[in-house]
Amino acid sequence: MSTARRLLLVNGPNLNLLGTREPDVYGTATLADVEHLTARAAERLGYEVRAVQSNHEGVLIDAIHAAREDCVGVVINPGGLTHTSVALRDALTGIDLPFAEVHISDVYARESFRHFSYLDDVATVRVVGRGVDGYAEAVRELVAALP
Repeated sequence: MSTARRLLLVNGPNLNLLGTREPDVYGTATLADVEHLTARAAERLGYEVRAVQSNHEGVLIDAIHAAREDCVGVVINPGGLTHTSVALRDALTGIDLPFAEVHISDVYARESFRHFSYLDDVATVRVVGRGVDGYAEAVRELVAALP
């Protein structure tokens, strides 16, 4: 598939534990389920998805940098890096691609330290508190916002 039809899906630290970590907060869907759901949503719109998950910030930044070569947008759940990482923000703004910020839980209904996002003012799309279905919503909204 051509570059013009690919999205990068980025899942940050601890999202590899989906399905077992705090299911009352994050549900029982696994990371594989999330990747499949996201790919299906993109496929319905004529896009493919390349997925990456890491517990290491530098790996995520490298994947984001690589996206400028063959992707038209990024869907990202940065996990805890949302609230701490200027470097992740700089990577996303540095590649000049639209991106959707996704959070499975409603971060605004949780601990106060989760209320701040380094990405919210630069994200093209934000989907918060919609469970894993928020990934599909983010894909649809991001694709609709593409030039």
